[in-house]
Amino acid sequence: MRCLIVFFLLFLPTALRADQPNADKPNVVIVLADDQTWNDSGCYGNRDVKTPNIDQLAAAGMRFTRCFTATAMCAPTRQQLYTGVFPIRNGAYPNHSKVKVGTRSIVHHFRQIGYRVGLSGKKHFGPEESFPFENLTTNGDLNLPKIQEFVKRDDSQPFVLVVTSHSPHLPWSEGDTTKYDAEKLTVPSYLVDLPETREALTNYYAEITDFDREVGGVMKAIDDNGYRDETIFIYTSEQGAQFPHGKWTCYDNGLRTALIVRWPGHIKPGSVSSAMVQYVDILPTLLDAAGVESTTIDTGLPGAPKGGSGFDGSSFLPVLLEGNESHRDYVYGAHTTRGIIDGTWIYPIRSVRSRKFKLIWNPNHKAKFQNVLTTTKGKSDYWTAWKKAAEAGDEHARKLVDIYESRPEYEFYDLETDPDESHNLADNPAYSKPIQKMKAELSTWMEQQGDEGIATEDAAKPHRTQKRPDSQNAR
Repeated sequence: MRCLIVFFLLFLPTALRADQPNADKPNVVIVLADDQTWNDSGCYGNRDVKTPNIDQLAAAGMRFTRCFTATAMCAPTRQQLYTGVFPIRNGAYPNHSKVKVGTRSIVHHFRQIGYRVGLSGKKHFGPEESFPFENLTTNGDLNLPKIQEFVKRDDSQPFVLVVTSHSPHLPWSEGDTTKYDAEKLTVPSYLVDLPETREALTNYYAEITDFDREVGGVMKAIDDNGYRDETIFIYTSEQGAQFPHGKWTCYDNGLRTALIVRWPGHIKPGSVSSAMVQYVDILPTLLDAAGVESTTIDTGLPGAPKGGSGFDGSSFLPVLLEGNESHRDYVYGAHTTRGIIDGTWIYPIRSVRSRKFKLIWNPNHKAKFQNVLTTTKGKSDYWTAWKKAAEAGDEHARKLVDIYESRPEYEFYDLETDPDESHNLADNPAYSKPIQKMKAELSTWMEQQGDEGIATEDAAKPHRTQKRPDSQNAR
């Protein structure tokens, strides 16, 4: 019997051994890209882009195929991730925005249970009192020596480390473009295959590969210092890249995000989950993993789904530990153009998605949808090329340009047969029942969020942290 006990103790996973400090409180590392479309890595099926470290992480953990942010731009995405609360309820729904005073974040919740909580890289949140991270950043950039020091500082205290890259955000100037041959790239069907598009993809993919190098550096800081087995390591891609139908939209290429979670001894290596989850679910999940009942948390904000001041999100820990394939029935999107350079003055977009269907509502659809990507202030030479191709009779270019700039009030897509969301079924009577059902679901969510559509967008200015001028050409 004694031999059996010794054998059991020797081979018990490190994170569960009683002789390890804080064995019941795993460390947490979150590595966040900046504008990386969800499937632009090798493990997500892109055969062109080189991402060996992200692929290695996927082989050691669980890769999610249906994870979503609620807003496809940086500040709202990050602040919903850190608060577990959707953008309109937490107040950070325009670009360059801040949450409501009194909002509590991942920093407060984990410090309360004994963690130290640091951030290295891009911030893009406010006010500071809602996100009092220990600053591990130098001149706004990642600092691997500071990350190493933070990780190794105190074995007796668990840590949360958030690492936020600036890549692959425009201007796509980092990385080695010689590793890519523009002529050999596969151009996604939601883009127009032109030389200018291929050049943009080359620069974008090179910066993704450079970001992958950063992911590898953070993995090395954790693994080489002996923390691999007691750390929940997360990589996620934020929202879609700044291509049409990606960032600043509620299409899947905007709202869908990569999510990989590694936790040795707890999560099956190489596993894949199709469960639908949102960024607001990640913080409740991590707290549950640390032994905190996430439903008891006070976010500092009223209006939770079941009343009170709790999260909008809910823990998907059973998905990680038991492989459950179900979490949410619906995921939601809420986009506002206020605060975007050359953004349409008022152009709210709201969406609801199930596994099979997507409903998008454009309340101010008669206005022209625009942003810096489509205007002279932008550097998207490919958009100019698209426009010229459309005018010259390229039907694919014309369709993509038209639907980007001019939207109907409602869009409805069957995602099983039309994953690119290119065939609008909103006027097809055969889909009237699911359309009405999803309209009701979207209305219920908006009511819970305190979202009044156009009126909410018109009230966006006080929530912004940067005073950029808005375009008023389509007011």
